Amino acid sequence: MTEILEEARRRGFLGPGPVQDHIDHAAGMAAAIGPPPGPFLDLGTGSGIPGLVLALAWPESTGVLLDGKVRRTGVLARALTDLGLADRIQVLTARAEAAAHDPAHRAHYALVVARGFGPPAATAECASALLHVGGRLAVSEPPDSDPTTRWPEAGIAELGLTPPELRRSEGVTVALLTLTHPPRLHIPRGANHPTKRPLW
Repeated sequence: MTEILEEARRRGFLGPGPVQDHIDHAAGMAAAIGPPPGPFLDLGTGSGIPGLVLALAWPESTGVLLDGKVRRTGVLARALTDLGLADRIQVLTARAEAAAHDPAHRAHYALVVARGFGPPAATAECASALLHVGGRLAVSEPPDSDPTTRWPEAGIAELGLTPPELRRSEGVTVALLTLTHPPRLHIPRGANHPTKRPLW
């Protein structure tokens, strides 16, 4: 895993800080989320963090690593083979807004995870359409952030999501939001709209 992420770092796919810190953060997310879910999707996976770590932590789960950049997903596809994960984890090259309107992915996942995908409103808008009812969105939260500001109740309710439950493990804080009903059919809006014109 370390060698794979070092290669991702050389290619500019992984942010600053020691590689082991990124692995530890993803492991903390897994611990905070709890028992292995059904199918999961890593939203904007980039270098494969946290998706690769979650896949190793949850050997019975299937999953999708979603990213819009072919350069990244090509590297990830090779990483899945190297880690022996290719039989149950797939890489999807697509924008989140498009994947969420694909019948193969819409309302399909028990868990959508995000670690730096984008602002809360954009993350929630894209994720809500990928979750099935009862599924959960798990987002890595910045230290000392205010959940009422990041996840206003009126905004997330429009998407069918509950107010977040904050869980902490190994120095990592995760906001867990559960989908209680499907979002409207036009959600998410077209490419870049969730980020450029956020719902809150």
